[in-house]
Amino acid sequence: QVQLVESGGGLVQAGGSLRLSCAASGRTFSRYAMGWFRQAPGKGREFVAAISWSDGSTNYADSVKGRFTISRDNANNTVYLQMNSLKPEDTAVYYCAARAGIVAVTTKSAYDYWGQGTQVTVSS
Repeated sequence: QVQLVESGGGLVQAGGSLRLSCAASGRTFSRYAMGWFRQAPGKGREFVAAISWSDGSTNYADSVKGRFTISRDNANNTVYLQMNSLKPEDTAVYYCAARAGIVAVTTKSAYDYWGQGTQVTVSS
């Protein structure tokens, strides 16, 4: 089992920045690929970013490329999502997820564990 707890969400103006954190506990964190997903009101959960556990390779949704950066600190069992140049359309609940695999995949069904989510609201 892996437990995931997100933090760092909040209210920010358009153009601002936030950094989300996801603290993991349980099994060996460094052997899990990690991902961030988001869900806006009335919409499905969508992929945002992911990072592998082996070489740190990353994958991003087109909508966030160049604005968001995913990173991980295996020594502290934490994955981060740095979000810059935020837009109102980034408003959503952001979820951290873990999968027992190497590749940073984009498909939510591939992930085994999920956090409870943290709200990000971007005002215009």
